[in-house]
Amino acid sequence: MEDTFRFCDNLGPAKVIHLHETHSGLKAVLVVDNVARGPAIGGVRMAPDVSTEECFRLARAMTFKNAAAGLRHGGGKAVIFGDPRVAPEDKELLIRAFAGAIADVQDYIAGPDMGTDETCMAWVHDEVGRSVGLPAALGGIPLDEIGATGFGLSVAVEVARDFCDIELKGARVAVQGFGSVGRHAARFLAEKGAKLVAAADSRATVADPAGLDVAALAALKAQGRSLADHPAGEKLERDAVIGVDCDIWIPAARPDVLRANNVDQLKASLVVEGANIPVTAEAEAALHARGVLVIPDFIANAGGVICGAVEYAGGGERQAFETIAEKVRENTRAVLQASLNNKVIPRAAAQALARRRVEAAMALRRRA
Repeated sequence: MEDTFRFCDNLGPAKVIHLHETHSGLKAVLVVDNVARGPAIGGVRMAPDVSTEECFRLARAMTFKNAAAGLRHGGGKAVIFGDPRVAPEDKELLIRAFAGAIADVQDYIAGPDMGTDETCMAWVHDEVGRSVGLPAALGGIPLDEIGATGFGLSVAVEVARDFCDIELKGARVAVQGFGSVGRHAARFLAEKGAKLVAAADSRATVADPAGLDVAALAALKAQGRSLADHPAGEKLERDAVIGVDCDIWIPAARPDVLRANNVDQLKASLVVEGANIPVTAEAEAALHARGVLVIPDFIANAGGVICGAVEYAGGGERQAFETIAEKVRENTRAVLQASLNNKVIPRAAAQALARRRVEAAMALRRRA
């Protein structure tokens, strides 16, 4: 077992639970990081190569994300070791086993994440009555379907124009990861006049400086096919998206895709982190030194959890979009202005903002 105590500090984690169930083959980890502001909301990630360390880092990102967004929720995360593309009946068995295993963890509310979706959250809700991102048929706001996180990213980009030399109309966008976050970010930005010049999935990068058809790419992914099957554009290897000449680069897939050993390949002026922890600390520092503006994950991609919180409180889709726009706009501006005023990288400004809010809540609690 990994040395979990090295991740502990004054904020958390509140609890770490390793889950194993023989009938379903469930192997999972749940980290409830901090609940000073309320019960933790955080996604359930499913992939073969997840780890306890990844779960810790993602849970802390959720603590900061929820605090920065001003939500009455703490942060948590769950990871399930497994292939999300297994047969539907096998996946249902696994997700329901996970839900049963966390039934007594009342201070954690599950949401969709990489490898899980609204249907998975319906299974969790059926078992324990506690999840967000539910299908519309159950009265939920299907945040992946409507593109809540991608919408928030487009709002962050609009704010960033005042802090870097980018005009949204005609801006060249590259998206690494064309799932529920990346494809919607590309769609919302295209609606504002930007053009998608490159997109990557787990198999390939497709690039075209003249612009790609976002709807056609989304249709391919909806059919379970790869971007490599798109008839237009140049086909490149998967990680080539890092080096595509663009103005705005959006990582919307796995953690640590931009690192010290590949950050020099990046040619963008603005990085908007659609995934959680997609850029290492060393890479963020290198980009800042080069004058590349980076909007941290838990500021830029808060749209999904804001939507989940609105749903959990009984709100609807219109309220969710209005709340996402308000909170992402205010927080992005506050962080970028503090970064400029204090001459620190945006992540340091964002962490200071979130930490102040968490610690203020902790000071009012007997136990946090």
